[in-house]
Amino acid sequence: MKRSRNRAGWALVSPAMLVLSLVMLLPIGYGFYLSLTSYNPVERGAPKFHGVTGYLKVLQSSVFWDAVWVTFLYAAGTLLIAVPVAMLLAVLVNGSFPGVGVFRAVLYMPRVVPLVAAALIWMWLYSHDGFFNYVLEVFGLPGVDFLTDENTALLSLILMRSWKALGGGMILFLAGLQSVPSSLLESASVDGCGRMRKFWHVTLPTLVPIITYVIVMDLIYLAQSFTEIYIMTSGGPLSSTKVVNMLVYEEAFQHYRLGDASAMAFVLFCLIFAVAYANIRILRRR
Repeated sequence: MKRSRNRAGWALVSPAMLVLSLVMLLPIGYGFYLSLTSYNPVERGAPKFHGVTGYLKVLQSSVFWDAVWVTFLYAAGTLLIAVPVAMLLAVLVNGSFPGVGVFRAVLYMPRVVPLVAAALIWMWLYSHDGFFNYVLEVFGLPGVDFLTDENTALLSLILMRSWKALGGGMILFLAGLQSVPSSLLESASVDGCGRMRKFWHVTLPTLVPIITYVIVMDLIYLAQSFTEIYIMTSGGPLSSTKVVNMLVYEEAFQHYRLGDASAMAFVLFCLIFAVAYANIRILRRR
């Protein structure tokens, strides 16, 4: 009977495993193989194996590390804004009052807006005749070239991406707040703790697993950002918003150096894994 159950389980799982292998594992394996070769499809030749030469070239490239630094600033800036604000919004809508469902739905709305649509909307908001410059003009302030000035372009992207990330983080934090045992909060109140002390010493420690999850998952997504940056700035001006995925795109589809592009992608994977693992260890320890 045990063997029969095992065969039935494998039979049920095998279609999903087959699809996963075809659409994910095989392309990843082929991409790793390309990272060990020199391959230009325009030359109509087969990939030429050269081992880790491509990785050494990537690691010695100042352009790549500049893109890594921009990626780090983009991800870190977005997390520093999105995570605390999402937690604050969750605290504000954690309760029962008239219209709380509407407030939650409105605050969650950025999550369901497609990233392409969000990027186009924010492009209009940031444009020379857009809403933000209109507000500055009303207050008698000069207009700002949000996306065409190297000093403001990256910050503008960070604000847009923070807005996009608020809804998902808020829902997760709200679920965590509603799972805090009421007995702990009542005990803290009996001991004379105010709202801030209860939040700091009771609520926040119970949210550590959710905080860890939100930070790590957002970090993974942000480190792979491409769509909004490609639409809004295309990596400019002066490469001030050129993240690693933009550099990979240029190497692969503009210069047709698929080997170098694959090597960059796998180095980025290693960096994301290392940073995410370090975050998990640090947050769990705290």
